[in-house]
Amino acid sequence: MNQRKIVGNNGEKEACKYLIKNNYTIIEKNFRCRSGEIDIIANDDSTGELVFIEVKTRTNYHYGKPAEAVTKLKQKHIVSATRYYLYIHKISKRFIRFDVIEILDSYKKYINHIKKVNIYI
Repeated sequence: MNQRKIVGNNGEKEACKYLIKNNYTIIEKNFRCRSGEIDIIANDDSTGELVFIEVKTRTNYHYGKPAEAVTKLKQKHIVSATRYYLYIHKISKRFIRFDVIEILDSYKKYINHIKKVNIYI
């Protein structure tokens, strides 16, 4: 497994720990379909919202903040994958939300949870 994949997997594990500590129930991890992937699908137990979460992990800021990697094309794939997830699970009439969790994993872990990200369709 390459270093990028290891960093990404560690970031997703840290994000799950963070979410559980902050009153979320993890429903699914790494949901994949033809149109894209969703890193974490969770229920925000404090609001009742179904949350689709993109996790971006970096070891430094050489290429910008982690959340900056969620480009419009990536957002489009997330929205398509979300629509498919909702369709196959027959979920309707439910509030959903898109979040990004960015993690800087250097000598000290930094987690920033960005809620209600504006997604452009």
